[in-house]
Amino acid sequence: MTGESRGRLGRLPGDLTHGELVDRILRVDHAGEYGAVRIYAGQLAVLGRSASAGALQHMAAQERRHLERFEQLMSERRVRPTALQPLWHLAGFALGAGTALLGERAAMACTVAVEQVIDEHYRHQAETLTSQADADETPLVETISRFRDEEIEHRDMALARGAEQAEGYEVLSAAIKLGSRLAIWLSERI
Repeated sequence: MTGESRGRLGRLPGDLTHGELVDRILRVDHAGEYGAVRIYAGQLAVLGRSASAGALQHMAAQERRHLERFEQLMSERRVRPTALQPLWHLAGFALGAGTALLGERAAMACTVAVEQVIDEHYRHQAETLTSQADADETPLVETISRFRDEEIEHRDMALARGAEQAEGYEVLSAAIKLGSRLAIWLSERI
């Protein structure tokens, strides 16, 4: 069914209202930025004195700014965070520290994998919000788009720092992407 024919039919069972969609977007984006802050905390705990420390600190600072903005938006719109936040607190740090223990390139491979998933995720959200006629979400789309640009910058920085030369890059990348997609799916719903 095309979007045009679906639009003529109206909402179908299981379709989210505009408000439910925005709540889901804010909840999952907050969870993702929270997880990213924890990943960088884990990486910095291991690599805080390495040659990669400056790049990691730069990326971590941007992720903290993203998290603060989503916390503000959630408060303004009265959206609850995911119930899985305690899990992301532990899992994010463990992923960051674990990849950092494998070496600087593995930590960078983690960044590339996560940011590739987030690039797709934010692009899809911006397109979805832009295509909805229910309400003008231009400020939210601009926020998502700006953060997407910064996530792409993180990916490019990590690639420049040798991410693809990490031992077992393809397997590591695939596993992290799968975990990231699962975390997105769960955080949207729980």
